[in-house]
Amino acid sequence: MTTRRHFLKTGGAAAATGIVFCGCGLLHGAHGQQSARQKLPVMIGGKRVKTIDVHAHCQFPEAGALLGASAAAGHVPTLVDGRSRSEVAAAAFIEIDKRLAAMDAQAVDMEVLSINPFWYGSERDVAGQIVKLQNEKLAELCASKPDRFAAFASLTLQAPDLAVQELETAVRKQRLKGAAIGGTVNGEAFSDPKFHPVWAKAEELDVPLFIHPTGIPELAKKLAGNGWLTNTVGYPLETTIALSHLIFEGTFDRFPKLKVIAAHGGGYLPSYADRSDHACLASPKSCNPNIQLKKAPTEYLKQIYFDSLVFTPEAIRHLVAQVGASQVVLGSDYPYPFQLQPVDHIFASQSLSDDHKADILGRTAARLLNFTA
Repeated sequence: MTTRRHFLKTGGAAAATGIVFCGCGLLHGAHGQQSARQKLPVMIGGKRVKTIDVHAHCQFPEAGALLGASAAAGHVPTLVDGRSRSEVAAAAFIEIDKRLAAMDAQAVDMEVLSINPFWYGSERDVAGQIVKLQNEKLAELCASKPDRFAAFASLTLQAPDLAVQELETAVRKQRLKGAAIGGTVNGEAFSDPKFHPVWAKAEELDVPLFIHPTGIPELAKKLAGNGWLTNTVGYPLETTIALSHLIFEGTFDRFPKLKVIAAHGGGYLPSYADRSDHACLASPKSCNPNIQLKKAPTEYLKQIYFDSLVFTPEAIRHLVAQVGASQVVLGSDYPYPFQLQPVDHIFASQSLSDDHKADILGRTAARLLNFTA
């Protein structure tokens, strides 16, 4: 397995490809890209495009402290380069100057920050305190650099009535741009009617919900071993299941104006979406006759947004072919080193027209999040 130590030993090759380490201990530079490095301001067809990364993470130590140090640390994954949990957590604690330098190096004008939910298993009052603190700090951070940061609110989704209030406050008073949610809430699918008030509020406020998986505990044993399969396989699978429930249980029919952004290119669903159209034909007994979808399952992909974190130009080509360029937005997963040059990744996709590139890099996100690119 490639470790950071091994990577550093190959520093000559790394330097030749322009890869360097930043002060926070994460990689900057090309990630399998051979295209020219983009710089700010990003230009397409002679026109400036404001690049907006909708998938960027942060954490606040004060929020984790409300759970206790050991409990909070248990929600931070150990990355494959061997860094400790505390090092991984520290990488997401934003130091403004370092984060802005990293964004500049990525040619990213704006990050839309989110926090993966680690509080769903906590009791209502504690979770509410965590969410309140995080949303206040997100709002404060965004207000300090409104041209560089926006954010998705946190929600106490295990208490839907409280989540509705939190979303209202976050959008109307704190100027946050929607909310980040997991893939389930303690094993309960988002299609459960108990969550309908939250989706209704998101529709009313005209803001998106960013689905980011957090893991499937039931699969922990099967996903153990080499390859970080809890992330490599488990995360895309969790998102696939979450989206499929929203489709097949009729949630998107009930809330036709609900805006959902799916992390990691929507998991496996866009890669094999057409199978969904045949499931109830092949096994009618496996489908609920009381749920009559208004359109074919694949058609719902046209109203879901997907981040561009699929790694290769061919994967981007296929994603766009399946869901439409209008449904894809820029995503990096920063500060986790999955796609270190997300803008270069889009420029390297020769299947995209200039208009498609401009939409993915920022114009679609600007419309979706209700601000001007």
